[in-house]
Amino acid sequence: MLDHDFDHATLISARALHERFDTPSLRVIDASWRLPGDDQQSAYEAFLARHIPGAYFFDIDEIADRTSSLPHMMPPPERFTRAARALSIDHDSDLIIYDDQGLFSAPRVWWTFKAMGHRQVCVLDGGLPAWLAADLPTDKGEPRQSSGGTFTAEFDPSLIADADAVRDQLSRKEPVLDARPAARFCGGARASGQPAARSYAGCRQCALQIPVGGGRHAAPRC
Repeated sequence: MLDHDFDHATLISARALHERFDTPSLRVIDASWRLPGDDQQSAYEAFLARHIPGAYFFDIDEIADRTSSLPHMMPPPERFTRAARALSIDHDSDLIIYDDQGLFSAPRVWWTFKAMGHRQVCVLDGGLPAWLAADLPTDKGEPRQSSGGTFTAEFDPSLIADADAVRDQLSRKEPVLDARPAARFCGGARASGQPAARSYAGCRQCALQIPVGGGRHAAPRC
């Protein structure tokens, strides 16, 4: 296992990850994702063009609850177990999650693994851009062949909040953090390419904003 305190550390630097590349338990996961309507190449196409050596690709849209009418909802434990095993993940695997935007979709996958009972998981600080800035090697093409994993998901419902829980939080004037881009938080933009029914512009009363891509949270002043 990595000499890294996964229980108390959320981030790992690019250099620290590179120094631990020979660790047998290491699994590097590319969790890149694109907003609907994004005119960039798809996340998987970008993965094929360039990724951290030995990385597997985690498809956020596919590893989800496919029975829901809403996109990328939390997958059932059985579906997540199959997906994790296909990524060669065991219970004692040391997972490093990154994305190609820096810090965008990787935290979601970090949280998903935590909610499914995997404790040894960190996010690569700065993602692929930080890896490239450190002049570290990359690979291209299909991910390496999976050896098959043994991980079995144990879902922790305490890490999930449904709509009723959010309403209750707001009614008690307790903080709710909104991580959407600032334009959506303030009601000035809709999700590009998304139907109006799935694109909710504007902020919620008492929400605090932590914009995607960094920035400090602030009370809504839109």
